[in-house]
Amino acid sequence: MRKVILFALAFCKTLTYAQDTAKIKYIPLKFSGYIETYFSYDIGKPNNHERPSFFYNFNRHNEANLNIGFIKANYSTEKVRGNFALMGGSYAQYNMAGEQGLLKNIFEANAGIKISKTKNVWVDAGVMPSHIGFESAIGKDCWNLTRSILADNSPYFESGVKLGYTSKNEKLYLSAMYLNGWQRIQRIANNQTPAFGTQFTFKPNSTTVLNWSTFVGNEQNDSFKKWRYFNNFYGQFQFTEKFGLTAGFDFGIQQDRDTANILQDGMASWYTPVFILRYAPNAKTRIAVRAEYYSDKTGVIINTGTQNGFQTMGYSLNFDYLASDNVMFRMEGRGLNSKDQIFMMDDKVSNQNTFFTTSLAISF
Repeated sequence: MRKVILFALAFCKTLTYAQDTAKIKYIPLKFSGYIETYFSYDIGKPNNHERPSFFYNFNRHNEANLNIGFIKANYSTEKVRGNFALMGGSYAQYNMAGEQGLLKNIFEANAGIKISKTKNVWVDAGVMPSHIGFESAIGKDCWNLTRSILADNSPYFESGVKLGYTSKNEKLYLSAMYLNGWQRIQRIANNQTPAFGTQFTFKPNSTTVLNWSTFVGNEQNDSFKKWRYFNNFYGQFQFTEKFGLTAGFDFGIQQDRDTANILQDGMASWYTPVFILRYAPNAKTRIAVRAEYYSDKTGVIINTGTQNGFQTMGYSLNFDYLASDNVMFRMEGRGLNSKDQIFMMDDKVSNQNTFFTTSLAISF
């Protein structure tokens, strides 16, 4: 009898544990985190430890630093979802410089609801990752350690309302957005002009992604409107298990004079192509080569105050080592060559900039 009782107790305990495990498995609230530390050394040796102003990631020279660290809560059910994440680091310091108070530490804060019973259609609102580009603020998801000039000078995040649709086979994604502006949580003073965005993503197969994203808005106060029209194109191709290619191209135009009459205005433009080739010899190592060019002669996005504006060629070589599934060590050497002397080298102007960066990232 004693053995029977002990067996029954053990069985009940096992059943209770299994039931509790099942419950835990389906809890819709999950917590995660990410920490990315780095050290960057600029051959130009800037005295104030700040690298060129068009860099918004890994931009502190000759000091061990935190690029980004955040804690995130995610809630997800069949009809409701939401994200809330708080962050710190030099990414937050430089990308959120225009925000006020505690908003500087908001990485994500959004809520969404599914509005169709038969289709995968969602409405999301709040602070969300940008719909523009193939690079994000989370380094482990990017092929290179540092971000391209293209990524650093287009939005990493956006604030507004998004209507999104995903096809049943998940090959097609379409979305339209009403936004507060170009990488803004709060609108600038005296600006009541709405901004808009769209995204079209097509995945014909498991190895190819094609994307077209747009932005339309005014980044000035309403008395001096300058409409901005921006297009982002990219394709990602995984040719084999070891070789992959990302090709991107941004093109934007903006009114060149302080008037609301688009037809009478001249238009200033900028564009930037980028190519990244990645080779993964095994499961733990990756090598990526990047070539890029950024042309902004009139200083719409990057204002140098020089005769030829910002016309810069860049190249980099990246090495990754995945110590485990959630730990990544990275090294990168990168060089820039500009048409004008817009950089500093030992307190003298130069048209070249070279720097080396290492990082250690952990996700949990």
